[in-house]
Amino acid sequence: MTGDGSAEGHLERARQLYEQGVFDGDEAALAIADRELDAVEAALALARGRNIHTKFLTARDRDPAQAVEDPAELPLFERSRALYQSLGDTAGEADALFWLGCFHQVVRGDDGTAVPLLERSLALATQAGATSTMSEDLRHLGIAAQRAGHLDQARTHLEESNRLRREAGFLPGVASNLIGLAYIAAAQNRPADGRTHLDEATTLATTANAHRILHHITEARTHLQ
Repeated sequence: MTGDGSAEGHLERARQLYEQGVFDGDEAALAIADRELDAVEAALALARGRNIHTKFLTARDRDPAQAVEDPAELPLFERSRALYQSLGDTAGEADALFWLGCFHQVVRGDDGTAVPLLERSLALATQAGATSTMSEDLRHLGIAAQRAGHLDQARTHLEESNRLRREAGFLPGVASNLIGLAYIAAAQNRPADGRTHLDEATTLATTANAHRILHHITEARTHLQ
């Protein structure tokens, strides 16, 4: 598939191909139309899954006991991954794999399942030059490494994630990673580095109006005193 990769573009091409099928009797056009629609469905499934995931996060922020798995989330990410894979869309498959890994890590607390998904996503995202997905993979691989007590590896992953996020101008994402780096610094007996990370995170989150991140910074300062 070529041309406009937006949902509107895919739908318009599907409409044109439908007309070739219905008016010209071109059955091959209908098969191509199905692929155009698969691209839309893959993006929509991913978007719906992301929304459900964010609802989990906001519920957890209010009260961890309120954060329960929505049974619709995992099938949406699995469907998106399957469709992107069938389309040969490497960047899309990498994104869906990241969200599968994120689901298992964040919602189910299962790093054993999450890490291979995140590593595969990182490999595909690197191949596709999808730096946004790469930064997400590295962040969550860093979280897994930190949980496993591999602090140097965790630091390396988060610093590389932040390099990519800084290049993209993704200020809330940089601030979020700096919180993780502050916790790692504290665990490595580098309290001054931790305070520096939180000070920068505060500046960036304030600039970006990232109120949820500011709340997490406040929590980190309390925990790391």
